[in-house]
Amino acid sequence: MRSALLLCCGSHRWAERVAAHRPYPDADSLLAASDEACYDLTAAELDEALAGESLSPLPLAGARGPATLAAHTALRAAHAEYERRFRHVFVICLDGYRDDELLDQVLSGIRTRLGNEPEEERAVAADELRRLARGRLARILAPGP
Repeated sequence: MRSALLLCCGSHRWAERVAAHRPYPDADSLLAASDEACYDLTAAELDEALAGESLSPLPLAGARGPATLAAHTALRAAHAEYERRFRHVFVICLDGYRDDELLDQVLSGIRTRLGNEPEEERAVAADELRRLARGRLARILAPGP
């Protein structure tokens, strides 16, 4: 159970807290527990969770043509600047967006968030991480096709 939870959020304390309260009566209870555990992460635990996130480029479904290369280049440069400024990878939850909107959302998000002060960005990153963990848990719980 903990290994599956760590795929949702890389904080060991988060995974332990979520696992400790099982079984959950329903999915909503599990997702609420996940949210609560994310809100309670210490600075070190947030660092641990962010370190567990990878900087794997998004598959650009639907992106075709010469603009795709330029977008990839811009995205790589923005990620590098973000990591230089904030000392962790950029995290953003893209649940609810169509494939053809992902690139624009990431580019817009990273450009906007580069203007944040470090403490403000830590709060934004923590909330994005919470949303990512929630979405990952929901996908694990979803019935198969």
